[in-house]
Amino acid sequence: MKCLIVFGLIVAFVGAFIGFGYLKFTELTRPLPKPQLDANRYWGPGDGKNYVPDKKIYDFNLQVPQAEIDDLRQQLNRTLRLTAPLDGVNFEYGFNSHALEQFVEYWRDNYLTKWSTREAYFNSLRQYTTEIQGLRIHFIHERASEEAAATKKVYPVLLLHGWPGSVREFYEFIPILTMKSNITDYAFEVVAPSLVGYGWSDAATRTGFNAAEMATVMRNLMLRLGHKEFLVQGGDWGSIIGSNIATLYPENVLGYHSNMCLLNSPLAILKGIYANYFPEKYLPSRFFIEHHFPIWEKYMYLLQESGYFHLQATKPDTIGAALNSNPVALAAYILEKFQTSTGPGLNKDFGAIITVYTLEAVLDNLMVYYLTNSATTAGRFYAENVAKPYRDLQLDRVQTPVPMGCARFRNDLPSVTDWQLRDKFPNLKHSRYFQQGGHFAALEMPPMLFNDFIEFVENIGLDKL
Repeated sequence: MKCLIVFGLIVAFVGAFIGFGYLKFTELTRPLPKPQLDANRYWGPGDGKNYVPDKKIYDFNLQVPQAEIDDLRQQLNRTLRLTAPLDGVNFEYGFNSHALEQFVEYWRDNYLTKWSTREAYFNSLRQYTTEIQGLRIHFIHERASEEAAATKKVYPVLLLHGWPGSVREFYEFIPILTMKSNITDYAFEVVAPSLVGYGWSDAATRTGFNAAEMATVMRNLMLRLGHKEFLVQGGDWGSIIGSNIATLYPENVLGYHSNMCLLNSPLAILKGIYANYFPEKYLPSRFFIEHHFPIWEKYMYLLQESGYFHLQATKPDTIGAALNSNPVALAAYILEKFQTSTGPGLNKDFGAIITVYTLEAVLDNLMVYYLTNSATTAGRFYAENVAKPYRDLQLDRVQTPVPMGCARFRNDLPSVTDWQLRDKFPNLKHSRYFQQGGHFAALEMPPMLFNDFIEFVENIGLDKL
């Protein structure tokens, strides 16, 4: 009799344990309702009690005083106090000091001596500013060419950059979107803003400005320009912000295309671990396994390459002070990310940046951070996105009906599988793998990104919406 009682207690305990585990699993993995944000929250200076929004749109033209360029050249002409790399080490310990010396020399003696040419290139695309929620927002706005507008179906698209990028990433990509193309019936009106705290856009003046608030500002910018419905394309932070726009404001988004497809919900993490052991079951081809797996190697890679993330997420003002005060430090910090993103093997090569991006392109991008003194404000975005208010939103668990497309480039950060993506994007319309390319796809291979974006747009069936 006692044995039966003990056995019954064990069965009851095991049953209760399994039941509790099931309830917790369900609680952690079920989709969550969409949170409601204040779409007009004030982020400018002061308390905003007497704030009257200025809804005008102003022309923007980059004009850097020659004295500022001369001062930068003088700073770069100082004797560099760099430490020689270890024997046999190229870029494994960070940006190689010998390579940095060469970059600084080129920056000072070649790039800056033709600054008027680079400035003209910056101004080759139409740019404007307008005030959104108390912040001056800078943006590129290029309409479809006359020929394209006359013969193609034109839709607005919002392009979103990330860190350590800027709108400069899109300068080769935007003309392809706006010009007439023989491969598609579509052309695009492009809006490419500098994110809040980046480039020539104002920074928020108080804590709490995270990716959900950024999504609200970017959506409101599109509404300001008269676009109640639009496409979104983004990578890096732009991918996360784009996902948030599609989640919080699905009524405004015709389709969302990402070239950094991440998802960090509990269910996505569990699925990723499971798929690690049965990869061919969840991928279209075994040739794409290395995009995702082995998962533990991918986690180790992220750990090795994410020191900057921890620093900016905890003490952004400290690293920002160092970077804003020293252009050589700024160069080393940002160039190292471009060097790493050239891909395994090549990222140990001293000519990798020249081969993949060109010197002018990466120095243009570097100048955006230098001229706007935005290293600190851009870094603060990391701190806001790991803070509790943003974590509590759990937006990766909020589904959206918006059509989604994913482009995975081989040398980018490890992405998630379609099996995982569909938890958040049940209307996944497009998925493509590339065996080359990296994190800065719009800068590195704009035609390939364009072709993938076009394929996504055609899969949506905009004419039927």
